[in-house]
Amino acid sequence: MRIVLGVGGGIAAYKVASLLRLFTEAGHHVTVIPTEASTRFVGTATWEALSGNPVSNSVFDDVHQVNHVRLGHEADLVVVAPATADLLAKAATGQAGDLLTNTLLMAHGPVLFAPAMHTEMWQHAATRANVETLRGRGAAVLEPATGRLTGADSGPGRLPEPQVIFDAAMALVQGQTDFQLPLAGRTVTISAGGTREPLDPVRFLGNRSSGKQGVALAVAARNAGATVRLLAAHMEVPPPAGVEVVSVETALQLREAALAAASDSDVVIMSAAVADFRPAVVSDTKIKKRDDSADPVITLVRNPDILHELVEVRNAAGDEARQRLIVGFAAETGDSHGDVLAYAEAKLQRKGCDLLVVNHVGSDKVFGQDTNSVVILARSGSEPQEASGTKAEVSEAIINRIGFELNSVSPRA
Repeated sequence: MRIVLGVGGGIAAYKVASLLRLFTEAGHHVTVIPTEASTRFVGTATWEALSGNPVSNSVFDDVHQVNHVRLGHEADLVVVAPATADLLAKAATGQAGDLLTNTLLMAHGPVLFAPAMHTEMWQHAATRANVETLRGRGAAVLEPATGRLTGADSGPGRLPEPQVIFDAAMALVQGQTDFQLPLAGRTVTISAGGTREPLDPVRFLGNRSSGKQGVALAVAARNAGATVRLLAAHMEVPPPAGVEVVSVETALQLREAALAAASDSDVVIMSAAVADFRPAVVSDTKIKKRDDSADPVITLVRNPDILHELVEVRNAAGDEARQRLIVGFAAETGDSHGDVLAYAEAKLQRKGCDLLVVNHVGSDKVFGQDTNSVVILARSGSEPQEASGTKAEVSEAIINRIGFELNSVSPRA
């Protein structure tokens, strides 16, 4: 397939080198047309080396080949990434001031724009009108991802990941148009890590959770276009850029944060390892060894069932709240009374959540590891879905399933 890859003048231009690599490794012939501004971020030598083809942004180069007409005519697909606010405006108004905008006017095949700009630019009425104009003419315009932008700001306007753009481009060529980011415009709250229940000022009851799976879910949700809120208990990995972080320590703190966050969330994913019990009494001073060698007795009390409470609050609310998808995680071990899935099925019915992600845990399984293997159970009774691989790959499978559920399931009760 002959692809024209237009590169706009934004800081995200460096990520397009990975997109070009995806196209060429898939066997496609790619001609890169950078705007003049984009060459201040990535030079033409990079594009020529990666594409194996000469690169120009001028209508006056190789005039005898009439490139400003030929490239658009011959292209099976035109992809513009990053599509800056300036490029979207020029394309919408039919300007033809350089080789890329001429090619866009001459394109006979499908055209895909992958926007990237600051949030205020993306949300400006002029940009929104330009996007609607382009879509109305048959061009595909992806929703930008939500995440860290240039400087300290975060929000919608981040260039979608190269793999997302590649998948959308391939779907477009095949006639599919429903490839928008699955969680675009959604707010997703994710809990991650392990809670810690204090015994005294220096000791606590904890668990082996590293937070890796929760962080991977936050990255996958962010890349799927969602605004992500991470309720972070103890984690051995840093939170990802481009998400809101709410720090918690105990199960009670997580309960308070989760109930508050759920009120404006489309999806709540409870992937944190929450302590089932906490000490009935927390000592104000360090518990010391007694001279009589007597063993201390620590009385435990149950922590609230946060997942079940989230479901109850949702079901008791109005129709808008009932659209909220609630996803639980179950770290299970089998025993003589039943296997992992039997316990998980019972937990799904008991908790009442919409999806339950189940993994078989042990001293050398799941906790702290970089890989995972899960089964996704649905309250609707659909067939269990398996996913395995790196925690990033498992997270993408979970997020894709969530996107499917959001777009296909009626209000929950």
